[in-house]
Amino acid sequence: MRQSVRRWHDARVVATRTDELVTPALLVDADAFDQNISLMATALPGPRLRPHVKAHKSTALAKRQLAAGHHAFTCATIREVEGMAAAGLGEDILLANEVLDASRLGKLDARVTVAVDSLQTIEAAAKGGVKEVLIDVNVGLPRCGCTPDNAGTLAKIARSKGLEVRGVMGYEGHAVGLEDRSLRQGLTAEAMALLLQAHADVGGEVISAGGTGTFDINTWANEIQAGSYALMDTHYAKLGLPFKQALSVLATVISTSASGYAVANCGLKALGMDHGNPDVEGGGIVMIVSDEHITFAPEKPVTVGDRVRFIPAHVDPTVAYHDRMHVVRDGEVLDTWEVDLRGW
Repeated sequence: MRQSVRRWHDARVVATRTDELVTPALLVDADAFDQNISLMATALPGPRLRPHVKAHKSTALAKRQLAAGHHAFTCATIREVEGMAAAGLGEDILLANEVLDASRLGKLDARVTVAVDSLQTIEAAAKGGVKEVLIDVNVGLPRCGCTPDNAGTLAKIARSKGLEVRGVMGYEGHAVGLEDRSLRQGLTAEAMALLLQAHADVGGEVISAGGTGTFDINTWANEIQAGSYALMDTHYAKLGLPFKQALSVLATVISTSASGYAVANCGLKALGMDHGNPDVEGGGIVMIVSDEHITFAPEKPVTVGDRVRFIPAHVDPTVAYHDRMHVVRDGEVLDTWEVDLRGW
């Protein structure tokens, strides 16, 4: 983590103040971020963590994860894989998603593994020049993945097509966000029993699963695909995890009311809202979120022109709405990271 800390003090960085930024602006608290990266590197060192870049979509941030000892990464889109490879982060990339055209992947100067769960996705990987796959297993989340009973058959088909089957993956997404830790533990155990059943038939060295909410629960998988831990959001904060809130959206108050509410210039196009309203830093209640406005009742009175930070409920889509994020400490902008993995 020392490399990352030194970066904040790099003499080449021309610092500005947060009050000079055009709002809405995505902010990353430097100290909270450093602590999150360091904590996870201790909890899941080296190959035990395969950070999921969909949570931040930034090669600059991924390089901080690399500096902390994590050399393998998880991606959700072909664009993410391409961007990571172009940035020199292609040592071991997993596209944890099914694709029906892998031709762009086979051309990359990187080690790319693709999730497959059907004959069609296996054929797409082989035709596209991908050399390695994981069998994606449905372990309880109604999304992608084959049944555990079918995993071995798919592995045989993949090998018959000349593909190397590295192992299995399965995501206990129905468990990772549950506030009740005992329920989270129980459902994770059930999900991983299914994944291990499939792995017994598939073989390979990789058992890939997990997320931020189960990073310290899932001891069955030998690599965890956590991503949100680096920046965090209010949804995961409810779980009592040790990671600090590093991400916020800075907005400017553009109107106030005699009845006590205020309006700031960030809305649905700056905040991921699928997990609910954001929190107001410093206290207050969010009343309405519309396209470009957020109406809120602040705990302390604000005036037009004041800057207010909002803490998003879901980090992944929030980051994807922005072109860049600014690393800050005590009102100073220490660095700016491009959100360069957006798109498909």
